[in-house]
Amino acid sequence: MEAEIYSKTNCGYCDRAKLRLAKYNPKIYMLDTDYTREDFFEKFPNAKTFPQIILNGEKIGGYHELEKWFEVNTFDEEF
Repeated sequence: MEAEIYSKTNCGYCDRAKLRLAKYNPKIYMLDTDYTREDFFEKFPNAKTFPQIILNGEKIGGYHELEKWFEVNTFDEEF
């Protein structure tokens, strides 16, 4: 699975998302280092929270949406 996390410093939900996706070796982008606020709102115009997560090219949303995504998209990784 390809995962991208658009994060910022001092963000508990960002840290949780990084831990939840760690085994997928996500690309992590940090605000003011890898992108600006303008870049963020251009890519995620309706975003109201951090982090914003993209899985396999699909914009998932924030941490709560990530958890909902995993509830629906479970799969046997050992198959």
